[in-house]
Amino acid sequence: MSKKLVIIGDSAFAEIAYEYFTYDSEYTVVGFSVESAYLKKESLFNLPVVAFETIEHHFPPSEVDFYAALVYTQLNGLRTRLYLAAKAKGYRPASYISSRAFVWKNVMLGEHCFIFEDNTVQPFVAIGNNVVLWSGNHIGHHSIIADNCFISSHVVISGFCNIGHNTFLGVNSTVSNNVRIGEDNWIGLGVTIVHDTEPNTLYKGVQPEPAKVSARRFFKLLDE
Repeated sequence: MSKKLVIIGDSAFAEIAYEYFTYDSEYTVVGFSVESAYLKKESLFNLPVVAFETIEHHFPPSEVDFYAALVYTQLNGLRTRLYLAAKAKGYRPASYISSRAFVWKNVMLGEHCFIFEDNTVQPFVAIGNNVVLWSGNHIGHHSIIADNCFISSHVVISGFCNIGHNTFLGVNSTVSNNVRIGEDNWIGLGVTIVHDTEPNTLYKGVQPEPAKVSARRFFKLLDE
C-alpha cells in the first residue's frame, strides 16, 4: 500500500522530486506547499499547491509524510528551516533513494535525505539528516557527511573524510583522503581540497581566461 506525500516547494527541484517519488518509490504525491508569500500558483501536475502556514488543514499530519524539495539556498538554510518547521507541525519526513544508486548495506542514513541515481556510497559511510546527493557522486568508505549538506553532481569524497554541517560541494569538486571540511563551507565547482578547512570558508571555482586565439582559428576552420 502506497504512502501519501506532500512536497514542500514548487520549483524545479519540487518537480524533479515529484517524478522520482511518483515513479520510483512507495509514495503517492498528493500535493505541494509553499509559504504564503511565495504562493503564485494553485496547482502543479494537477495537484493542489497550498500555503505552508495552513498546510495541516489540507493534508493532516497523521495521514501524510513530507519532503522539503529545496536546494542549497542560504547555505542549505531554507531547506533546513522548512524541514524543521514541517516536523514541528507533526509531519514525518520522507527520504528518497534511487533504485539506480549503489548504497552499501551498512551505510548509516539519516532522515529527510534525497539520493539520486548513479551515486556510489561505500561501506561504513554515515550520512546525517536533511542531506541531498545529486547524481553521480562517489562517497568513499568510512566518510561522514553531517546534517544539512548538499553534494551536487560528480563529486568525489574520498575515504575517511568528514564533511561539516551545512556544507555545499559543487560539481566535479574533490576531497582527498582523511580530510575534515569545516561546517558552513562552500566548495565551488571543480575545486580540489587536500587539507582540512576552517568553518565558514568559501572556495571559489575559477573559470580560466579565454585563449588569445579563437576556437575556429585554432582548428583552422577560417582565416582571421
